[in-house]
Amino acid sequence: MNKTLKSSDVSVGQTLPEHDIPVTTSLVTCGALATRDFEKVHHDKDFAQSSGMPDVYMNILTTQGLTETYLRNWMGPDAILKTLSIKLGAPNIPGTTMTMTGEVKSTEGSTIEVEVVGQNSQWGMHVKASAVLELGG
Repeated sequence: MNKTLKSSDVSVGQTLPEHDIPVTTSLVTCGALATRDFEKVHHDKDFAQSSGMPDVYMNILTTQGLTETYLRNWMGPDAILKTLSIKLGAPNIPGTTMTMTGEVKSTEGSTIEVEVVGQNSQWGMHVKASAVLELGG
């Protein structure tokens, strides 16, 4: 288990460790179904292909969950995620890898703002996120 970061452990410009997430059919379909997203483009390959995509693609709630998990693994179990705003870009499809990276953008006492980017290996930026975290003293 990770220890929780303290504000003294963090500085503006600091980068978060890179993390690769293999995008599999199971991740895409199970993430969609677990979040009660029954749109066929997330679990029916033929339907996704008929809409112009090469395969099923990840839904926004799975992306949000992966982004939050990335942040929580970095900041530790006792830190608080106050806000998370995400913007989607290119789709994540099975057979690609999404690489998560992050950077500390600002610090004010125990409150920090972090920018996270998830790039996929086929089309580039899948998600760009801004998060406000509350760390210990």
